[in-house]
Amino acid sequence: MLPRGVTGAQAYASPAHGTGSAHDDASVPHTPPLEKFVDPLPRPMTAVPDPSVYPGADYYEITMRQGSWRFHRDLGPATTWGYWATNPSDPHNEIGMGSLGPTLSVAPDHPTVVKWRNELPTNHLFQDVIQRIKNGDPELTPTPPPPYKPELPFPRDVNVWNVVHQHGGFTAPQSDGMPLQSFSPDGIHAEGYATLDPSRVERNEAIYGYTNHDRSCMLWYHDHGMGMTSLNVYAGLAGLYLIRDPADERLGLPRGEFEVPLILQDRTFNPDGSLAYTMTMREGEDTPVVNGKAYPFLAVEPRRYRLRILNASNERFWRLRFDVPRHVLPQPTLPFWLIGTDGGFRAPLQMLSFLISPAERYDLIVDFSRMPMGTKVKLTNYPGTPVHYPGVPGQGPHISEIMEFHVTKLLSEDADTTTSPKKLALPTVANFTSKPHARRREWVVYQHKLFRTMTFNAMPFMEPSQDFVKAGSTEIWEYINPNHDAHPMHVHLVNFQVLNRQPIDAAAYQADYEKWIHGGRKPEDRPVLKNYLTGPPIPPDPDEARSYKDTFKSYPETVTRIVIPEIHPPTGTIASIPGSGAELPATYIHHCHILEHEDDDLMRPWTIVGDDGDHGDGNHGRDDHGRDEHGGGGPGGGHSH
Repeated sequence: MLPRGVTGAQAYASPAHGTGSAHDDASVPHTPPLEKFVDPLPRPMTAVPDPSVYPGADYYEITMRQGSWRFHRDLGPATTWGYWATNPSDPHNEIGMGSLGPTLSVAPDHPTVVKWRNELPTNHLFQDVIQRIKNGDPELTPTPPPPYKPELPFPRDVNVWNVVHQHGGFTAPQSDGMPLQSFSPDGIHAEGYATLDPSRVERNEAIYGYTNHDRSCMLWYHDHGMGMTSLNVYAGLAGLYLIRDPADERLGLPRGEFEVPLILQDRTFNPDGSLAYTMTMREGEDTPVVNGKAYPFLAVEPRRYRLRILNASNERFWRLRFDVPRHVLPQPTLPFWLIGTDGGFRAPLQMLSFLISPAERYDLIVDFSRMPMGTKVKLTNYPGTPVHYPGVPGQGPHISEIMEFHVTKLLSEDADTTTSPKKLALPTVANFTSKPHARRREWVVYQHKLFRTMTFNAMPFMEPSQDFVKAGSTEIWEYINPNHDAHPMHVHLVNFQVLNRQPIDAAAYQADYEKWIHGGRKPEDRPVLKNYLTGPPIPPDPDEARSYKDTFKSYPETVTRIVIPEIHPPTGTIASIPGSGAELPATYIHHCHILEHEDDDLMRPWTIVGDDGDHGDGNHGRDDHGRDEHGGGGPGGGHSH
């Protein structure tokens, strides 16, 4: 695919790994016809903590296990993976569904300790994909640009390994759940495996501590296994993590049954109901799944509801709106209010639709009170938004209808006493400010060949960290995306704000970046971003402005700038557990949250250092593989100025 208006230059689209092979439509599995809106929406159960194990913290034991789950009444049960939480008051009755995981509900600054246990099979649910990676399939095995050589992302004797990442949390590196901390059901550890309180764990376990030093918000947890995150999450390994501030009860928000989490995913099913993973053949899957059900419905009262939406899809962007019958409202769309994003509340914003990328969260108030009894309000993905945004026509199956809300329940109280969104007194979010000479870092989304590996700054993930951030500093990170598709970018540890975006001459930048790489990557010859800007800075989108974010959309042919304030890791001890706080240097990662891109190397480490500038060894959880211990000066390192 050539960039617009330029002949011979390379500026690639960014399909998922494996989608370059030729597959006729008949060779790709398709979900059999399903009757829509006949299954009630499930609600994930809430795990029960044990406060007696680690005084001063809530303790959970959560096991990854294979089970079964029926995604639709017309489908047979599917083999799935899920998280199950031990119930301290009834150890024989674990809390879980079979797919996904129970919700963890915690209070700000009251720490959580979790023992994660891996009891999954030692052969993968999608073993054929694992085998293709081991065989070096160039569309699935990360293949970096020269001079780097490809490395298998997991050992040849491992088919399944896992690690749990608390997405969006303020967490010390040893509990962050980064890919090189993976561990297998039979006790094989990745190079960066770590655990708190090692005397209390078996080889297939790890104990992590979470500070919960966060605002009231909805985080989530999911698998982050090195080289197989996409497959593990697709199999079912994801769940919600709610930070609940008791002060929120005074805000007048919908609560209890009127606060509804919606975990959006897309899946394809074989005729027998089993999961079909088709993203080695095409972009995205063909059926919407919400909280583990395909095309569900929710019976609601004519009142305000709080909907807390997570896009937990592997790849799919959704543009969501609430459609109503034309005779109900003057317009065919029900307005709603956005009251929060990834990192918590923001000023209420009335909207008719929004675009949500993988891993983003949107906190909404939807008012059904004007709907006549019997009205069916449809959550739609319009106008059949393609899997990757803005996408290429015909790439991946379109999904238009997701679920319905049936206004069929009578008011359970005399009136809806929740606060009107117009009058909500939510915590305000000030714009993050950066110092005039704040350090800037450039992260270039680079793909050296169509349908092949993408990297940041043309460097593989496994190379040691070369980006060192001074503790307490504020930085501006510039994500340069010369591709034709957007990427959802997630930075571990921090909340940030989108500063602005600016269009670039993507074809010229890509062509000159290619010349720089093949010319030896000399720092003085690296393309200078300002020479490729083609327009003025564009403010953040209204739904992300003045919002706390941990994931943002890096739009195509654009540089997106984020400002990260006062970067530092949590150094305090959790529940008196030795070694539970961060020590400098502390290495984290950032990556694309299209999971197939992440597995295929669009991911890099970065390191927080102290005032003395000690960079440590620059490794991100690796043992000594003969590389430059100090991680600096290698070709293609992160560019800052």
